[in-house]
Amino acid sequence: MEAVLERRNMEAALRRVKKNRGSPGVDGMTTDELLPYLRGHWARIRASLLDSTYTPAPIKRQSVPKSGGGTRELGIPTVLDRLIQQALLQVLQPIFDPTFSEHSFGFRPGRSAHDALRAATRHVQSGHRVVVDVDLEKFFDRVHHDVLMGKLAKRIEDRRVLRLIRRYLQSGVMVDGVLMQRWEGTPQGGPLSPLLANVLLDEVDKELEVRGHAFVRYADDARVFVRSQRAGERVLGQLRTLFGRLRLRINEAKSAVAPAWDRPFLGYSMWVAPGKTVRLRVARKALDKMKDRVRQITRRHAGRSLSHVIGELRSYLLGWHGYFALAATPRLFATLDQWIRRRLRALQLHQWKRGRTVFRELRLRGASTRVAAEVAAQTHRWWWNACHRVHLILRNSHFAQLGLPQLAP
Repeated sequence: MEAVLERRNMEAALRRVKKNRGSPGVDGMTTDELLPYLRGHWARIRASLLDSTYTPAPIKRQSVPKSGGGTRELGIPTVLDRLIQQALLQVLQPIFDPTFSEHSFGFRPGRSAHDALRAATRHVQSGHRVVVDVDLEKFFDRVHHDVLMGKLAKRIEDRRVLRLIRRYLQSGVMVDGVLMQRWEGTPQGGPLSPLLANVLLDEVDKELEVRGHAFVRYADDARVFVRSQRAGERVLGQLRTLFGRLRLRINEAKSAVAPAWDRPFLGYSMWVAPGKTVRLRVARKALDKMKDRVRQITRRHAGRSLSHVIGELRSYLLGWHGYFALAATPRLFATLDQWIRRRLRALQLHQWKRGRTVFRELRLRGASTRVAAEVAAQTHRWWWNACHRVHLILRNSHFAQLGLPQLAP
């Protein structure tokens, strides 16, 4: 515990919590208010952590929509508890992480979703073209506290640290002002939860390694790659047993043994390019989600300037394209570029509104009198005009100058 509370470790944890920001917990304290609070209360908090009398605050439940429909329940700790969890993480991660499987990629230093996708592609390229896609039923809600604590106790000698982690696992959840106790699960939303998930699931990773399977795991998303449907069914049965030992259940409705092309992974799907090379592309669900977000940003009745819309688009598209940079689909990106610019042209026409304004603005941008008059006479046809006439006036370079990024190489 002394290592957790060491000054430099706590200062690093404070910097990380302030950088991540996030929503306040049940006490309403923001990250900006944390440091002033610590100046007046840290001595007492530190003493309570050292003598094991510290009690974490309840977690605030927050529902966020899932891309496939429904909601995911996040548990938002207070900023003070986020600070303490982050300090714990910084001490425990160097102890546990070096022992984890090389096939585990989620929430580990120096590893990313892109690394997991590259590994999955290599497995399929090598001939393992059937995937065992395992979905764990409400994984973060079903983590068995005793099973997890047993694994932690094998590596952590300080009983104060173990007691503190158990208290975090058992801290109640505040729902509509009512405190609900928890006897299983580790809430998504705290800094410590991803490490605890990896500690628990590492047993399955090690067993798959011993059996010589080609697999990839990213957090609770596990894929085992085999050469035949029959082998896949056999592995799925083995996984039921392995996860059962951890008191976890496989969601049979969402799990499957299928060709690798049919099961998207981390937002990507696979395809075979000329030369029998396995490539990645944006999965249909991820593409639909992206287009829905672009539609929301560029909706024509939001009352925002074009520069404001492009600023928001820029922030979103740069992040989206950075994540989907592995997709070998330049034609798709070019099509998306055209579609986005057409939406922006339609938005600009809508903002000019009256035919007289449309005529004047188009003439100022170099349109002929005839073209400007034809567009101005049909101001209700925003989408049609954005494609058939205005693209020759509001050119691609115009949007580039306003900061719109290009997806296609």
